[in-house]
Order: sequence, then structure tokens, then C-alpha cells
Amino acid sequence: MVSATTLEPLWNRGLEWARRLQMIRVAREFLYLSTYYIEYDAYGLELIDALAAAQGRGVRVHLFIDGFGQRLGGVLMSPPDKAALAARLADLERAGADVSLYRPRQRLGRWLGGGHHVKIQVSEAGVAIFGSSNVTKQSFEGWNEYSVLVSGPIARTLLQSYADLGGTVDPRHLERLGREDACPPGSILFDYWMCDPNQHQGPFGPLGWPGPNVVTDRLVEMINQARQSISITSFYFKPVDTLVDALVRSAGRGVRVEVHHSHLDALPATELAWIAAAAHYPRLLGAGVRVFENRHGEHSKIILIDEAWVAFGSYNFEHAAHDRLAEAMLASRDPRAIAPVLEILGELRANRQNLQVSQGGLAAQPARLRFKRAALAPLKRWM
Repeated sequence: MVSATTLEPLWNRGLEWARRLQMIRVAREFLYLSTYYIEYDAYGLELIDALAAAQGRGVRVHLFIDGFGQRLGGVLMSPPDKAALAARLADLERAGADVSLYRPRQRLGRWLGGGHHVKIQVSEAGVAIFGSSNVTKQSFEGWNEYSVLVSGPIARTLLQSYADLGGTVDPRHLERLGREDACPPGSILFDYWMCDPNQHQGPFGPLGWPGPNVVTDRLVEMINQARQSISITSFYFKPVDTLVDALVRSAGRGVRVEVHHSHLDALPATELAWIAAAAHYPRLLGAGVRVFENRHGEHSKIILIDEAWVAFGSYNFEHAAHDRLAEAMLASRDPRAIAPVLEILGELRANRQNLQVSQGGLAAQPARLRFKRAALAPLKRWM
């Protein structure tokens, strides 16, 4: 286990952005940031400006972006904006920052969307931000996201995982953050799980790779132990079969299971993610699982079991999180980690934009959507 001396929940979008910028602006020795993608918008530009200013005053800046994620996010940008963003990142690198892209070593893995999805920000102050957000307006003015600002020995653990992903980390910076196994009085204890399937796969990448994935396996283990309730938030809920099986079994033995994820309207660029999620609806609803679709967009990744154990981080409940993307989660039984999540779930249940899915509602959908759900269901792993 690892320990945090403080935890600040960052469900409020403005607060998280302010904390991210504040960490960069007060950094004096080093700043590490990993993300799935950066968009060329007001948020991306403000972040790059802050990183450039930090580098200019002598801070060692490290930025680790996923190659596939950045290409995927590029769909939202015009060619001139993509070129301008590339130029800004090149300027940052020429100024002395370490700017690198993550790419799996297997060519097929790269082609099938392999990458890293872990979002970490750490400075020499012994503080870190960890959670679900990308550097884009959508994350800070659109979808729901959940990150935490933590301090203490956990900052070293998160920086070490940055290195484990393949990012460049100065060993002196790890030493600067102290002992990973320290546990000051009053600490919040966490389990930390990270898995990069790309590091364990052969030349065929995710094809035929069954795991093990420690994050998936631990989530299944905890779901199997549930006795009263399971609440999950995810971007689009389309998980690997072992997770679906575990949830259906839990519902079958009387556990109250609810899933909060995104509505079709939350991702105008494509219907495919929602279609892949909707392919699971008949089985989930038939087992008694309550499913909610958030028109606003749900991009947080949280699981709460029996209101006594919580995990959150970057792991979307989807096939890609199991066999293509490096993912990480923090888990705890500490009431200080659980209380903010209870408030979040209460807010979601009361939100009129969070709509419960019903069998009747599915049957009333346009024929076009019902046909796509049926025709594309066998391909849900790749959507």
C-alpha cells in the first residue's frame, strides 16, 4: 500500500484547472505531466504557456503524451490547429523541456490503438494530481471528470509509474520525493494498480492476449466481494466480458448495481462508442442493473462498493482499458476517500440530465439505431 498525507477531490472543473496551473506556476525544480492528448484550444495553450514559463525559470519540465490518443484527439482539430499545436510543442522542446510521445513497440499494437491513458502530474513539492482528465476544453467545460490532488509518499509512487510507462524520469527527482513506503501519522492508505498491456504482448499486440491485467483482475475480485451495492461511472460502459459477468452475478445475488455513463449525444463525433455500450444493455437490464446515460457526458472513472471501498483513476470500463491502453487506479477504504464519491453519486442521481435507460426506451429508439446496435454488436471490442 501507499500513503497520502492529504487528499483534495477535484470534481469541480474550474478547481481542477486552477490546481493544475498553480502546481506548474509554483514549481521550482521539476514538473512531470502525462496525458492522453492535448487539444489546441484555450486550455491546451494555457498549459503549454505555463510549462514554457516554468522551463524558462529553470524548472525541468517533462511532458509525456500518448501518440495514438493525440492522433485520435486530432479529429477534433483543423489541420492548421494541429500544425500550430505541433509547432508549440516543438518550441517547448527546443527550450529544453522533455516532450515525448508514447508508442507501443508492436506495429500491430500501434495500429489497433495501443497507448497509455494514465494522467499524472507531479512536482518537487511532493504533490500530485491523478485522475481522468485530458488537456482539452471538453474535460474542463464539457464532461464530468474526477481527479484528486494528493500529497505525501504517494507522489513518488505516481512519478515512478510515469517512468514505468516509458517516460524519462531523473532518479534524483524520485529521491527528492522521499521514501515510497513511508506512512506518516494520519495518512490515507491506498492500493495503486497500473498495467500497461503493451509491455506484455507479442508481435500480434492485443490479438489473442487474455491478460492477466492486474487492474481488471482486482476490479473483478472486488465486484465479486460486493454484498450490498456497486456504483460505477465510466465514459461509455463497454467492458471486457469478465467484468460484465461479475456485475451480472452480483446483481443476481441481490446486490444493487448502477452504472452511470455517457448519452449518445455526449459524443457528436461518432455513435460507435455508444453503440458498443448499448450492445450490453439487454443483458444488464435483464439482470436488474440500473443504467443511466448522462447527456452532459460522463468521463469520470469511479467504482464504489458497499459504500466502504472506492477506486478511481483512468480505467474506462471498456475492452481497450484491458488489452490496449496502460491504465491506473487508486483504491481505498478510508472514509476520506469515500465521502467525496458519495457526494458525486448523489449529485448524479439528482441530475435531470442523467437519464435512466429502460427496456421500453430501447424498443422505442429509431430503427436506424436498433439496426446498428444489432449489426455492430460483434465488433464492440474495437469500438
